[in-house]
Amino acid sequence: MENDIYAGGAEAQLLLHQRYMHRCLQLARNGQRNAKPNPMVGAVIVSRDGRIIGEGYHVRCGEGHAEVNAFADVRPEDERLLREATIYVSLEPCSHYGKTPPCADLIVHKGVRRCVCGCVDPFAQVQGRGIQRLRDAGIEVVVGILEAECLALNRRFITFNTRQRPYIMLKWAQTADGFIARHGQPLPISTPFTKMLVHKLRTEYDAILIGRNTLDTDHPQLNVREWAGPAPERIVLSHRQDGIPDGFIRQSSIDDVLRSLYETRRQSLFVEGGSIVLRQFIERGLWDEIQVETSPACIGDGVKAPRLPDTARLVAQQAVDGNVILHYER
Repeated sequence: MENDIYAGGAEAQLLLHQRYMHRCLQLARNGQRNAKPNPMVGAVIVSRDGRIIGEGYHVRCGEGHAEVNAFADVRPEDERLLREATIYVSLEPCSHYGKTPPCADLIVHKGVRRCVCGCVDPFAQVQGRGIQRLRDAGIEVVVGILEAECLALNRRFITFNTRQRPYIMLKWAQTADGFIARHGQPLPISTPFTKMLVHKLRTEYDAILIGRNTLDTDHPQLNVREWAGPAPERIVLSHRQDGIPDGFIRQSSIDDVLRSLYETRRQSLFVEGGSIVLRQFIERGLWDEIQVETSPACIGDGVKAPRLPDTARLVAQQAVDGNVILHYER
């Protein structure tokens, strides 16, 4: 077709699809703070000649989804181009009525020619139904463009909905000889800058957890005073209520923690220890990411750091102020 950017071969089409899906991912990340508990989604509408005529992302839970905002972004004079346009969406369009109508129905109503999805939505009320709705309406659907990146973007949403538990990050700091604390007393390991990085991480999680020993030894505030952003819900794993500071929530077991967070739709948990609590999560396979900060100091004796699980895969390494931060995934 004349002026059709998709008229080339399969390799050229794939590169085009990836280009616009990258833009969807850029847009989707803007919803990181306010889209929860919904997933982050970006959408881009491209005319037949390759011009982006509309784009949007899911800004806030309860408001318009990415597709709705992308169509609203199309200027009136470009509405005529929708019949030959392609809409790119980082996650399969929803097909059910929630707080907003189904996006799959909106796409059908707008009559676009093609829909390119990054990945299938694992949410039980969608799971391929949106894609099938589009295909039944005669819309060409392409699935799996930058699939790994699209899945990774919403790994917390996906874990929450497929495993019925929050996404879990374990974090600890240790000395070069493998200790996280002295016996009965705190051990400063992080530098001012790496401490700030930890506070940044905290803003990205819905809840943060420590054990009773860490509370009594370190008296941590568990807030985000070194970074701007929302503070996580603070949880102490303890059988005793005495000594629990105001603003902290006591839970008596890991199962109680995970059940409560799931019931209240908290999708992510940041576990900062101490050693016994971290080992319990590792032994039960309750983790998705692990971050370990190691200083060059050696102390010879103290509380041993947890042993990394055999399934941990190193994905990133960073040297900061003489300390080394290692990031692992399953």
